[in-house]
Amino acid sequence: MGERAKEWLLAAGAGAAVGALSAAAVMNPLSRSKRREGYVRNLLESNGMTTGNARPNRHLSAVGSSDLLSDEVVSEQLTRNIQFFGMDSQKKVTESYVVVIGLGGVGSHATSMLLRSGVGRLLLVDFDQVSLSSLNRHAVATRDDVGTSKALCLKKHFSMIYPECQIDAKVQLYDASSEAEILSGQPDFVLDCIDNIDTKVALLAACVRRGLKVLSAMGAGARADPTRIRVADLRESSNDPLSRSVRYRLKKEHGIEGGIPVVFSLEKPKAKLLPFQASKEEETPSDYQIVPGFRVRIIPVLGTIPAIFGQVMASYVITQLAGLDFQTEPVVNLDLDHYRILHQRLIEHEELMYGTAEQVLVDAEEVMYIVKELWRGRSARDQSQKDTGQKMWRSVNELMLVRWDKSKAAGISNLILLKFSEADAHESTTLFRIKEEEPEFYSMVSRVLKRAEMEFAL
Repeated sequence: MGERAKEWLLAAGAGAAVGALSAAAVMNPLSRSKRREGYVRNLLESNGMTTGNARPNRHLSAVGSSDLLSDEVVSEQLTRNIQFFGMDSQKKVTESYVVVIGLGGVGSHATSMLLRSGVGRLLLVDFDQVSLSSLNRHAVATRDDVGTSKALCLKKHFSMIYPECQIDAKVQLYDASSEAEILSGQPDFVLDCIDNIDTKVALLAACVRRGLKVLSAMGAGARADPTRIRVADLRESSNDPLSRSVRYRLKKEHGIEGGIPVVFSLEKPKAKLLPFQASKEEETPSDYQIVPGFRVRIIPVLGTIPAIFGQVMASYVITQLAGLDFQTEPVVNLDLDHYRILHQRLIEHEELMYGTAEQVLVDAEEVMYIVKELWRGRSARDQSQKDTGQKMWRSVNELMLVRWDKSKAAGISNLILLKFSEADAHESTTLFRIKEEEPEFYSMVSRVLKRAEMEFAL
């Protein structure tokens, strides 16, 4: 056989091999896809439902929660989360139990993303029904769902998204009589998405009393600016009438002053409650109350804002369940001029203590990071978060930055924020003495400064 003929045969053989590999590469995903379609079809049928006629069932868990991620379909559905968190952390999410109370615009979106993120067990609680006017902000409801229970509506739709999740839906109002039933079972997290202040205060107080982790949504209605949404302690929430009322009631009635994370908006409400308009002259607002004490006046709502509130809540809870640590942006009401004052005060202090400011290695913008991100606008010796708003503005007049370790330069990872009197005391002591006499304070400061080291790769 000639050389040219051999070359043609080799080329043909290589082409056939490549073709076979290409076909396998194409067919394998198709085969897997068909297997998964068959799996899902069988799963839906075993749950008493078909893709064309979905209906709620009594038990959705086809696989035990402890080995859900070993299932091919589940692991593929959650693959992006697994890549983000890692298998062990995602397993924590999958084995978690979360209670969501209030399933309107905020609650439906929060619950939807908890489900899509693989939370293994959900309890959905709401006494209300889906209305036509709520479709502008609800996560999954359609016109066909109008008039049905919000809890059962979500359960129906969720069973088609992630049928392995164990979902319990209660068409029920949360109050003192239902507390034990709803909050039993040691949930890993409780989401408060209630818009009635009496019920909200009662739920938050019960969670604190029972030692349950809870995240609360404040007012999402009558707002439009998504960039002003924050997660912070209840004590730090501002410009929100609902937050103000909840703080007052919790402190007065239950002695609770804070320690509850909330999602809220810094934006002042753009619109007011619409007045009650009766269809008949003899009607009163109470005639329209589904439950006594609940508002009947309408809050104008731009549907996107409750949705974002819900997404923020879900993200916060999922990362907490997975054990992913992150620092929420502190609510520190200072402008750049305040940071310039603190920077100048540092320079003057360095000149006084060391005769020169040459070892000041930060500028005003880096002072902003130190004050706002590391020390949250408060003295390192007072991280109680009790001063917010205008009080924090005034507190700048009694705060200054000083070196933590006097043997090192005044850099980002070696500056602490203290009151004047505290700074004087700090300059007259040593780190060794602080470590011996105040080990908790020493550990806290070391941990905070280590964070700055890591974030700036120092």
